[in-house]
Order: sequence, then C-alpha cells, then structure tokens
Amino acid sequence: MSWLLNLYETYESNLDRVGKIEKKNNDREYTLLPISHTTQNAHIEVSITEDGEFHSAFVITNKDASTLIPSTEKSASRAGAVIAPYPLHDKLSYVAGDFREYGGKIKEEEPFKTYIQELQNWAESPHAHSKVKSIYQYLSKRQLIHDLVAHHILCVDENQRLIEKWDKKYEALYSEKPAIFSVLAGEQDSAFIRFNVYSPERMLTKVWKDAEMYDSFIHFYRERLSDKDLCYVTGKMLPSTDKHANKIRNPADKAKLISANDTSGFTFRGRFKESRDAASISYDVSQKAHNALKWLINRQGKIIDQRVFLVWGNDAIDLPDPTEDTFSLDPEIVSADVIMSNTNMPLAIEVAKALDGYKNKLDRSSAEHFKSEANILVLDSATTGRMAVLYFRNLNKELYLDRLAKWHSTCAWLHRYRKNEDGEFVQFYGAPATKDIAFAAYGPRASDKIVKGLMERMLPCIIDGAAIPRDIVNSVYHRASNPVSMEKWEWEKTLSIACALINHKEGLLVALDKENENRDYLFGRLLAVADVLERQALGRDEQRATNAIRYMNAYSKHPERTWNTIQQNLQAYQAKLGAKAIYLSKIIDEIGSKFKSEDFNNKPLSGKYLLGFYSQRHELYQKKDKTEDAEFASH
Repeated sequence: MSWLLNLYETYESNLDRVGKIEKKNNDREYTLLPISHTTQNAHIEVSITEDGEFHSAFVITNKDASTLIPSTEKSASRAGAVIAPYPLHDKLSYVAGDFREYGGKIKEEEPFKTYIQELQNWAESPHAHSKVKSIYQYLSKRQLIHDLVAHHILCVDENQRLIEKWDKKYEALYSEKPAIFSVLAGEQDSAFIRFNVYSPERMLTKVWKDAEMYDSFIHFYRERLSDKDLCYVTGKMLPSTDKHANKIRNPADKAKLISANDTSGFTFRGRFKESRDAASISYDVSQKAHNALKWLINRQGKIIDQRVFLVWGNDAIDLPDPTEDTFSLDPEIVSADVIMSNTNMPLAIEVAKALDGYKNKLDRSSAEHFKSEANILVLDSATTGRMAVLYFRNLNKELYLDRLAKWHSTCAWLHRYRKNEDGEFVQFYGAPATKDIAFAAYGPRASDKIVKGLMERMLPCIIDGAAIPRDIVNSVYHRASNPVSMEKWEWEKTLSIACALINHKEGLLVALDKENENRDYLFGRLLAVADVLERQALGRDEQRATNAIRYMNAYSKHPERTWNTIQQNLQAYQAKLGAKAIYLSKIIDEIGSKFKSEDFNNKPLSGKYLLGFYSQRHELYQKKDKTEDAEFASH
C-alpha cells in the first residue's frame, strides 16, 4: 500500500495543477485529472448551442483526440456487453437516440436509455452546470446521427444504414473517402463523441477543459458514492470502492493494478467472503493515486515495451532519472582535472554539485505535512487486463541523491559517444545509461524485452548499492574483447561502458597507473602500446584493424601465446617507423619488466586488462596530440 499512499500524497501536494493542460514534446496534451474523471480518445466533436440546438461538428485529428471526460466507477471499468455509460461524452451507441434507426446493432437493453437517464439526473441536480443542461436538451431530441449524416460527418449507404467499413463500392455515393474512416480503427458505430457548447456572443471554455464542469460532476457524483469502510491506505472511514482505474499508460490501456472481479473462481473465495475483505481502498484515494500515476507517467515516465520506469518526489516531483547517464545530469561535468586526478573525489564533487540543484528544491514548507521522499516505480502487464508493480523503492530524497552521486562517481569511465546540442561528439566522464549498458551487453539489435529486463535488474545496483549482476558484466566484457565483430564506433562505446562496469568493482581511474603490477592490467597495457605503434606505422589513410585489435579476443583467453604472435607481427612496423618506434618500444620493455615470471602465462585475463588497455592507449594518444600541437605552434 505504500506506493498508493505516496501517489496519493503526490496528488495532494499538487492540487494547484489539477485540470491544467500541459503539453509533451510532441504537443500531445495531458493533465493531472480531477477525481471522477478519465481520458478517452475522441473521434468526433459536436458543438451545441446554449439553447440546445445542433451547431456544427467535425472529425478530430489523432493529435487532438485526447479528451478529459467525467467517469463513474462502473463506466471506468466497463467491459464486454455491460451497459455502463460515461456521464457526458461517450460512444455513438450510447449518446445517439436514433442509433437503431440507422442500422445500429443493439443486443439487449438500449444503451441510450441508460445514458440519457443518467444525464438527466445530472442536468436536474442542484450541482448541474448550464452546459450540461444544453447538451441534455439537444440529445433528448434523439437526432444526433441524423444531424451528423446531414453535415457529412457520418456516412450511410443507399438504405440509410451506417456504412461499417469503407469500400470502393461507395465511391458512387461519396467523391472521396470520408475523414471519419481515417481516424477509426473499427466501424462507425464505435466512434467516440465529445460535446462542446457554442455561443456567438461570448467565448466559452471547451467543455472538457472547463474547471467548473469538473466541479459540477464531482459534487453531483460524490453524493451517490457507496457506504463508508476502513481505507487501508489512510486508515480513515471513507466511501470505498472495488472498481479501480485502468488507462494507466495510455487511453487504450486496459490493464489494472488493483482488481478482483473473479467471483466464480478461486481468486479470493475460501479465504474471504467479499473482495474488500482482503483490502479496502477508499474511492477518493484510489482516484487520486491513479490520476497522479497517469499524470507522472505522461510527464516524466519512461516506457519501454509497455514497461514503465518512473521516478518522482512527493513534493518536488522532478528528480534525476537513475537510468540516465552522468552527461544527462550536467553536460559540463567532465573536466581535465577530473579525468587526470589520482582519486575519484573530484568527480564525486562535480556530481554532487550537479545534484545540489535538486536538493535545493526540497520544499521545506510542505515537509510539515509530507516527508521529502523519492519514489522509484516499475510497472508492467503480463496480460491485457492485469498490471503488476515489479519494483518499488521509497527513500529519503537526500539519501536517494547521495546514492545516485555514489553510482555516478564509482561506475565511471571516460565516454565519447554522446552528442551535444550542435550534433557534435563530446566526451564525458561518469556512469553510462542503463539502456546503453543493455546495448553494450547484447548488441544494438537487442529487443525491447531484453532492454527493459536489464534496466530493471540494474536499479538495485544504483539505488541500493548492490553488485552489478555478473552475467551482465561478463557479456559486456566478452563483446568488448571482440572488436572485429562490430564497427569501430560501436566497439569504442562498448569498450568504455565495459570499463565503467568493471571499474565499479576495481575503483581504478582513466589516468594511467604506472605503479600497478597486476598481470591483467599489464597485459592490457602491452596490447594498447602494440595497437598504437602499428596504427602509427599504417598511417591515417589505412583504416584496417591492427593485429592487436584482430587478435584481442584470443589475447583475452591466451595472453602469453597470443602476445608472441602480436610481437612477431609488430617487428615489421617497428622497422618501418625506425627511430620513431624507439619511444613505444621502450614502453613495451618497461611494461614487460614489471611482470613476475610466474604471471606471464596463458591464464585467461579478467576485465582489468580492458582498464589497462584503455588507460595506456588514452595516455599515448594524449601525448601524441600534445606533441602535434607543439609542432603546429612552432611552425
């Protein structure tokens, strides 16, 4: 219940945002829903005059389809042939009194009869809004489809029956394909209608964006709620519900987090008489918690193959995403001092500075009512109707930021695969994103199912400081040791990510450690020098892989034997470079002298050799760049 409580508290601390329309990057609208409301994709908008007469109608584009509508407990969870109308906007079969006259198929009870009775109850209640009365007055005339056909919104055949699906045979009746068939996936009778009220004398807020309309229905419906029961979330006696919201990830999502509708099976029978005996949740809490969840997912959730990754704060909702890389915290976080430092302290300080902005946003005034907490939630559904909480952690916000800072400063290495706003490749020093770790482990064609699974497994490593799963590290290590199996850019990215994961345990630095006498580290250094030496001999025009790169996979498994092969092939390039090879040859001799005789063997190398390889190569290229800059300056 803790995740429900935290979502409920989030709703309560953001009441000023309720009903306010926000936009995503793709201009799709979303909002923190009022209670007793939900969203639905509408296909047709019908405008009614204040006197209850038909004014106009048009087909809605997909971009503008999302509509905030009033909703009851039954309508929010209706399925199959159950008749449970939405209170105002609904499908054609519910809102059209002349549905049967135009060939509409009705199995048993007419949905319109139930719909119009409920609308009448609202329109005649003390809480009724003038817009509701205008819409009710029009729909009571039972001529909606007649008007939509007359204005060429809906299409009928020669027998005045609604066309089920568009076919070329109807081109004799219509010069071009009607717009309604471009937005509908099914038949015309499945079209969802939203209503608006038009006035030539004054500008009226759209019905589904009108806060007064929200309040009108909330007050009307609150009087009709069921008896009170103990709410397991708040511990108070409140009107309860056993019907909870769906449409959590998107308007078409049917999966529910809480449900118990199997009254004939063995879901709860034998243990409980009623489903609410297991857990009772108040209507108010259920509505607010689910609406907060929908809003947060729209606002800042990350969805991969229908799995939701969400992080938020109860008061200040914006928090850094644990699945993102250090570059996302602050693109300027890397500096030469950080990279070349002999400790991880400079990076930890820079990360802490980047996170200070979030710490400063802690709302001290609201702390009297709500604890300043961070929440990490992962959701997914195995079936169409059931959704599960796969992972949930709730912890003090400052503790969360401290653990995030530790992750970014310990699982750190130098990366060069990110681009800035100008589309140029830039380097950053820190932790890679979990999605990039997945691609490094399983390749760029890894399915979303594999990616989302790895991202979930990495969360305890980031949030709780758990060890990175060995199979993930091994997979990245083996791919990084096989550069010939991928393009150069992909291998470089995989290599730096492998170094970051391995370094999470080893605690080394990008700066070369010349005093390190670990055999794996030394073997990595040897391979780097061989690679740089051959690359210099080949020149910039030759793009083929060096022997060091081609033999890298074999080298990681049989280092002594493979090094002999690499060194023999290296002699020709040393001769080609002549005096220019002396410096690199001396480094090879220096590294070789650090080996203990018993360590120079064919025992397979650990991931530490990649750290030695990267650091040695990085230093050599840094010195080469400095030398070229000096030569350029002298000229």
